[in-house]
Amino acid sequence: MPLELAVWRIDGELRALETSGLDLEERLETLLDHDVTIANPGWMIIGRQIDTGFGGRADLLAIDAVGNLIILELKRDKTPREVIAQVLEYGAWVVKLTAAELAPIYRKYVERFHPERGAESLDEAFCRRFGTKELPEDLNQDHELIVVAAQLDATSERIVDYLASFHEVAINAIFFRVFKDADREYLARVWLRDPTEAAADPNTHSSEEWNGEYYVSFGGKRDWEEARRYGFISGGGGPFYSRTLSKLSPGDRIWVNVPGSGYVGVGEVTGKSEHIDDARIEQADGQKVPLKDIEGLKIGQSTHAHDRGEMGEYIVPVKWIKTVPLAQAVKERGLFGNQNTVAQPRAERWRHTVERLRVRFGIRE
Repeated sequence: MPLELAVWRIDGELRALETSGLDLEERLETLLDHDVTIANPGWMIIGRQIDTGFGGRADLLAIDAVGNLIILELKRDKTPREVIAQVLEYGAWVVKLTAAELAPIYRKYVERFHPERGAESLDEAFCRRFGTKELPEDLNQDHELIVVAAQLDATSERIVDYLASFHEVAINAIFFRVFKDADREYLARVWLRDPTEAAADPNTHSSEEWNGEYYVSFGGKRDWEEARRYGFISGGGGPFYSRTLSKLSPGDRIWVNVPGSGYVGVGEVTGKSEHIDDARIEQADGQKVPLKDIEGLKIGQSTHAHDRGEMGEYIVPVKWIKTVPLAQAVKERGLFGNQNTVAQPRAERWRHTVERLRVRFGIRE
């Protein structure tokens, strides 16, 4: 059954909002270029209308915080088979892109669509967007394919779901709809597949068993020394970043990566995910104190940290086994990386990563 989305106004008499006559698919490319966070808060656009050399032009190219690439292809007036074939063709192109090729793609994008950015390089834009010190060395370790549509038909849904479920292709679809209320227009979005589940491990292309140890991304503008000192990891700013924290239970082992810097610690989870205002942290004397009572804590100073809804910050307490300062983070070519706050990687590269980290951190157990 094809996706359908409806919105009702509930202040006063219950009333369904009308879908707008706006030709949305002609505007979606510009809307996503202007603010791609309407699709995913962890992406940054680095290319638009890119000549792939295969006789086609990819609509949008994005990058995430660990350097993986995302192709966004608009359905427009293509048939289901045409749009799926095209996005797969662009996947064959993007998989071969090197770091050296990404820089001129970004420059052409800026010159054509954003001349106000001047001579800003891809490195500078990436660091500004994701709050890192440098562009990851191992760019494009993996990629995702996203079909973007104002209307999604049943055939497209079946094809996308089949490729993702049975052939482990990192493919998904986003469905946008515009609703009108008097002189106002509202944009709504629905993912075909849960983006957290569909992209939870983009490196999963093998039948490897999960080794029981979790990957954690401690990103954004969070202070690692603070987390190291008080014993916690966190995520917030949207369900994409906080929801996966619920995977963790007391006794779980985690390996923590700071995107752009490297791996900084390994620890054992001591409690379940809690809102920052409810979390309690164990002190050196064994007493547990509310995290919110610790003065000067940076983790609670972000705009939406104390929101009780999906934008709030959530904390998982951790007993550290081994940590290092950010300046001594372990970064090697070939180590696993992922944009999700918590992941259960089943890729062979994750086993390699854990083995290397055990050596680098001196962990024998």
